[in-house]
Amino acid sequence: MNNLYQNYLNILNKIENAAKKTKRNPDDIKILAVSKAQNIEVLTDAINAGIPIFAESYAQEFRDKYNLLINSNAELKRCEFHFIGHLQTNKVKYVVPNATTIHTIDTIKLANEVNKYSEKFAKKTNVFIQINTSAEENKSGINPEQCVNFSQKLLHLKNINLIGLMTIGTFSNDEKIIRQEFVTLFECLKEINNINGTNLKELSMGMSHDFEIAIEEGATMVRIGTAIFGERNY
Repeated sequence: MNNLYQNYLNILNKIENAAKKTKRNPDDIKILAVSKAQNIEVLTDAINAGIPIFAESYAQEFRDKYNLLINSNAELKRCEFHFIGHLQTNKVKYVVPNATTIHTIDTIKLANEVNKYSEKFAKKTNVFIQINTSAEENKSGINPEQCVNFSQKLLHLKNINLIGLMTIGTFSNDEKIIRQEFVTLFECLKEINNINGTNLKELSMGMSHDFEIAIEEGATMVRIGTAIFGERNY
């Protein structure tokens, strides 16, 4: 547990340094500890060590883990759980009850399903629109050009709360490519706010290999897995 929490503190320190480069307040940037494929003992240790926000990617794994955590003496009350994986509509029911936020809304059908189950569980779920800023065919997400029209449809749904945009940067050694994708997401958020008269603030972008670049380009949430937990044992 000590090593795990030290890794978390190291990420906090790197976030502070990256934020200072662009004169941002590091307190405005949240770490999502990506705990997918980590066993329940590791996750319980992380929660009890004081890490406040976790992210899962697989619907049934998230459901099963959460049910185990209820009986694990983990300090769940002060934690948030975000869902950051591709979500099929038939698995929304596994995620909505215990997730505060879903980062991967990319179809109206999925948004409607999240809205339906949020109403069923008497809650309002925070959501991000996933944007495919790299134009890679194997990635989920809408095209940047669709962002305004898509956001307008989501804003009419009563049991979801649109709070921002999410993207997955290209796995590349070319910093210019990665940076441009994060700039694109920032510009999409600005366009949505300008046209809709909204004040969405959240940008979920950046992972263990590129989160410092993401912070320099405006990220408010970074998704960190291996840099905190180490390599996953699937």
